[in-house]
Parts: sequence; C-alpha cells; structure tokens
Amino acid sequence: MWLPLIGLLLGILIGLLSPVEIPLGYVKYTAIAILAAIDTILGGVRAQLEARFDLTIFLSGFIINAAFAALLAGLGDLLGLDLYLGAVIAFSIRIFDNVGFIRRDLLDVYFRRVKRARDATG
Repeated sequence: MWLPLIGLLLGILIGLLSPVEIPLGYVKYTAIAILAAIDTILGGVRAQLEARFDLTIFLSGFIINAAFAALLAGLGDLLGLDLYLGAVIAFSIRIFDNVGFIRRDLLDVYFRRVKRARDATG
C-alpha cells in the first residue's frame, strides 16, 4: 500500500533536484500527466484500502487516462480552445474524492484501534 506513495515522493524529490526544464509548449501536457499520475496513485491506494486492487486496472487506468487527457489537450490546441481544463477539473475532482476517502478510512482504522485499546485496558 505504501509503495505507490513512496514512489510518488521519490519522483517529486528527483523532479525538484533535477535541472531539467520543460519547454513552454509542453507545460499543459506535463501538468495533465502529473495529475493523471497522482489520480492513479491515489486511486490505487484507495483500491488497496478497499481490498480490490488490481495491477492491470491500475496500469491501464493510468495509460488510458493520460492518453485521453493528452488527446483532449492536443485537440484543444488545434481548435484554439483550452480543452485541457476539462481534464484538469476531472482529475482534480477525482483526486480530492480519493484523498477524502483515504483520510476517512485511515481515521476509521485509527479510532477503531484506540477504542480496542481502551476496551482492553478499561
């Protein structure tokens, strides 16, 4: 369960310490790829907490979501529209939904442990 989060933190650290600069023309695509990665990782953590994680769904979800978002951004560039914002909004909603679920689940586990400890001592 913690492996995806460790990978995310390691990737962020490498990205911050790396001297690579992203060309201005690729900023939209990079932002969408980052959001797709965060969405996929948090979705994987949520699936693991729900005991329904499947690596095939995890990997295919990342690839398909990132590809569709990139195609949407590319189509928007061709039409002169900011269609990438649709992907940004969709990923953002899913990220906040997954973070909320993970937070509630972890707090539920914590409070159950505290209650068990109280019941065992009292």
